Amino acid sequence: MKLRLYHHPDGARIAYREAGTGPPLALLHSRGLSHREWEPVVDELSYRFRVVLPDLPLHGDSEDRPRHPYTPEWLTSVLVGFLLDACGPHPLVAGHDAGALLAMRAIADGSLRPSKLVLMPSALHRRPQRSTFERVGRVAVQAAVVPGCDRLLSYAGALAVRPKRGDRMSVTGAPGARDLVRHAVMDLGGNANRARSWAKAAKRWPHGAQRDLLDAYPAMDFPVLLLWADDDAAHPLAIAEETLDLLPDGQLRVLPRTGFLIAYDDPVGLARELVAFCG
Repeated sequence: MKLRLYHHPDGARIAYREAGTGPPLALLHSRGLSHREWEPVVDELSYRFRVVLPDLPLHGDSEDRPRHPYTPEWLTSVLVGFLLDACGPHPLVAGHDAGALLAMRAIADGSLRPSKLVLMPSALHRRPQRSTFERVGRVAVQAAVVPGCDRLLSYAGALAVRPKRGDRMSVTGAPGARDLVRHAVMDLGGNANRARSWAKAAKRWPHGAQRDLLDAYPAMDFPVLLLWADDDAAHPLAIAEETLDLLPDGQLRVLPRTGFLIAYDDPVGLARELVAFCG
């Protein structure tokens, strides 16, 4: 895959990879991971699409300097700038978890209009369901704004998020799940900049349900695929069913025996559904 950089007007950078030729298809990864979340499906999709795999801000090789605000509005603006630059004015977009939420925020504020949209498991308009580990981590990371705590917390975060956490994100014991988590945190220890920037984002991201998205669904008159996992406790199927009822041109597909790491649990099924819908 080719590594490229997009530079936003304010200097923020988005690192992204490309593979294949054809219509551009942007795959937006989930919170805490990186573009490698999609590795199991890249080869299959690259026969039909130019697969575009960004690292979202604060992830992978993308922007993490604390001079940026990291508000939801800023994150959305950077993502939209990247998509328009790398994929054109009406891209094919697929998002999972945080990637899906950022895409939806951009659609809701009118800055993004994809030709087709795939939404994979995400809280969307509901209040996120966080584990105790995640709730404690969100509170702890905000202490990184205190001088001297940023570097300490970066090491603590790298120690807390162990590769075996990947086993709990997959329902099939998928090979590579641990490596995915290991890669996601490999540059965290000692990265004080990232710790301070995550503290900003954790403080400013909405804690509750983003109910304003309920008003956006009826205006989305382009094709939307809700591609859901059947065993992701944090994102139950009811979220997709509620969304489907409000979409003018929506459809719902459920992949059996899949959990949070949907691309690892069933790469063949995921690629098949994406090709059938987007191709």
